[in-house]
Amino acid sequence: MIFKGVRDGKPYPEHNLTYRQWAQIPPRQIRLDELVTTTTVLALDRLLSEDSTFYGDLFPHAVRWQGIVYLEEGVHHAVRAALRNRTVLHARVYEMDDALPA
Repeated sequence: MIFKGVRDGKPYPEHNLTYRQWAQIPPRQIRLDELVTTTTVLALDRLLSEDSTFYGDLFPHAVRWQGIVYLEEGVHHAVRAALRNRTVLHARVYEMDDALPA
């Protein structure tokens, strides 16, 4: 198994982070088998593209909510890493549990 789970859609509330705010979150390693994807669609042309990050962030975006890490953006990065027999991925992880009031 590559991922902890695959779902269609985000189970967490909208965070409204801008790309500038995402860029302020330092990337860190996260295990692929700890991630739950938020999309069931994988476009092969994006997966096989050498420059798929040309217009975007070099690091995938993930959200930790209620103790689960959801891969919000970057499923193609994650699948590429898995195809290369890597078990970890560098991603920016937004700690939504810490950001929302109790």
